[in-house]
Amino acid sequence: MVRIINADPEIGSSMTEDEVKDYMIKRTILHIGIVDNKGESNVAPVGYYFDSDSNKIYITTHKNSKKVRNLSNKKIISFYVDDPNPPYKGVRGKGEVRVHEEINHNRLIAEKLLMRSLGSLEHPTSKWLLGEIEKGNEVVLEVSPLYYSTWDYGKTIQ
Repeated sequence: MVRIINADPEIGSSMTEDEVKDYMIKRTILHIGIVDNKGESNVAPVGYYFDSDSNKIYITTHKNSKKVRNLSNKKIISFYVDDPNPPYKGVRGKGEVRVHEEINHNRLIAEKLLMRSLGSLEHPTSKWLLGEIEKGNEVVLEVSPLYYSTWDYGKTIQ
């Protein structure tokens, strides 16, 4: 179990662990923040796959991407998923990152991500990404959350 913190105790309510898992499964875009070699943060929106059994977040990216280069400094990532529609709710946190380069592992993760986001492995984007994984050009970032900071104004504001 990952620790859950109420992000806004003055007005918002925190989500339960089951609510966090359900929310993370249903969303498709995650914003990540990684510190670069200058000590400055870089934020990027990414597609992701959330495994509710392991509480892990998976992201595919090019093996030579700035994300991967910046992770060589420190294997910590910040993440943020929100719903821009009222009543507002969301999940943010920090996690430790492991970079996977093993092609078979990465293909399985990418297939789950693509089926969830595109609904087909026959989609041109799916074929492209799976081809890049087969060539060894893509890696998978496995994020193990250290905590979730959550808010759900729908529970308190009517």
